[in-house]
Amino acid sequence: PLPPSSSLPLVESIGCACQLRPSTGHRRSYSTNVFTGLFSCFSLRAPSWHGLGTIITEPVSTPRMLELAKLDKWNVRLVDVPQGFPDYNFSKIPYLVVRDSPHNEGQIDVLGQVGERYNAFQNEDLFDFSSALLDGAGTWETAGSLKNGTVVFGAMSMDESLITLDPNGRADGIKKYVLAYTSHNGTKSITYSITGVRVVCMNTLQIAIKDAKQTYSVKHTPGSTVKVEEARKTLDIVFHYFDEFEKLASDMIQREITEQQFHDLIAAVYEAPEVDADKGAFKKWETKRDTLVDIYHSPTCANILGTSWGAVNALTERLDWFRKPRGGEKENMFAAASGFDAAINAEKDRIFSVAKALFV
Repeated sequence: PLPPSSSLPLVESIGCACQLRPSTGHRRSYSTNVFTGLFSCFSLRAPSWHGLGTIITEPVSTPRMLELAKLDKWNVRLVDVPQGFPDYNFSKIPYLVVRDSPHNEGQIDVLGQVGERYNAFQNEDLFDFSSALLDGAGTWETAGSLKNGTVVFGAMSMDESLITLDPNGRADGIKKYVLAYTSHNGTKSITYSITGVRVVCMNTLQIAIKDAKQTYSVKHTPGSTVKVEEARKTLDIVFHYFDEFEKLASDMIQREITEQQFHDLIAAVYEAPEVDADKGAFKKWETKRDTLVDIYHSPTCANILGTSWGAVNALTERLDWFRKPRGGEKENMFAAASGFDAAINAEKDRIFSVAKALFV
């Protein structure tokens, strides 16, 4: 039986048919329905956006996507807190961010507390902009809400050919995406970013590249608006980033390395404990090293084994698929694997930087 809803505080609603990778390094399919606690979302096809979604069979419009993901008609708005406390003196006027519940008709959900300069945005505006950014040349694959609706996100694939690294040899495919996400509690700006996803293993490849803008952000403050032309210019119409990404990745897939060099990369990224460290610390490091070696020699890296590109992807694959969820919350793991965790994105960028210094 399912636990009571009080023990699953983050879940909104979900119907899932996803592909996840257990510790063996192989994928397995599963299907589940949870009534409350993690997220509400939909996904166009399997494998879904790193475990989030309900599979549908064909592309849909943005309004239909919002309906399927239970993101439409939220009517996000601010409520003046002092109105409910007329006898209180407030030095600063706080506001509650509220929405109409997508799950219980007539219910109003409180999403957060913000200051007077906060400007509420509707989900419709966030995702309509994503489609306009690509001038209609994109297909929604995943969208949903996390943390009781305080964070909303969407992933749109770009309707163009894959990047194929070393097409006449190792032939490693990279799919292009635009991600859109924001919060309704003041913790995140409205953000649009572009990223690549390796087809074989579904790794999200967050790589910061000099002189190639990857994100466009707008704060939730008065006067802030999302402007399509400005965003296209900031992102350099997306294509410059992927041009530079392809150059870097092509160099790395052509750079052959030895098994020892792969171990050197592990040691450079994750320094081994000192000799006098306690056994627990050394055991933890050994487990991480062994996991990385297993991934590097697994089917997901078979076509890029023996290259610096394969080495980097083994390390980033561990971050996406082999970590234990913080606090036991799988939502955090999926969000990080989807590119919504700044700390994990920074760690991936550090891995690429170390690898470039060693191999390129």
